[in-house]
Amino acid sequence: MNPRLRAAGGWLYARAENVLAGMLAVMFAAFLLQILFRYVLNWPTGWTNELSAVLWIWIVLWGAAFVLTEQEEMRFDLIYASVGPRTRGAMFLICAASLIFLYGFSFPAVVDYVTFMKVEKTAYLKLRFDWVFCIYIVFVVAIIVRYLWLSWQVLRGSAPEEFDPTKAGSGV
Repeated sequence: MNPRLRAAGGWLYARAENVLAGMLAVMFAAFLLQILFRYVLNWPTGWTNELSAVLWIWIVLWGAAFVLTEQEEMRFDLIYASVGPRTRGAMFLICAASLIFLYGFSFPAVVDYVTFMKVEKTAYLKLRFDWVFCIYIVFVVAIIVRYLWLSWQVLRGSAPEEFDPTKAGSGV
């Protein structure tokens, strides 16, 4: 891959992590404010809870779309890890084609529903629900593009990596 393209991708990845960290910091601050208002000032507020819920949706979908790598995704790979590179590539292509088809097939309905939700607003912050849930559209597009790219890589001969337990992250 072109070094300039790789550097630009690395920069964009770092910015996606920055956005994710910023959203997490705001959610944590809202959580602390909720505790302060409710238990110290005896003044319950709903907007902090609503902000935390909206940010949770955005954190999960933003992280899955732009920060989580293919190797960090959770999967059940008992069979997948025990087969050779060619079979693993075929299995990956079948799964990727299924994901691309299902997300692609549902995409028009998703866009229609999210844009329809502009008529509703959240209870406290008065955020339009189309703005709250537009991250799902971004997520779907990112996943389709990611799996198209990964499928192209597999078709060009770069088999998916074998599971290496020494490089496993948390949860193993």
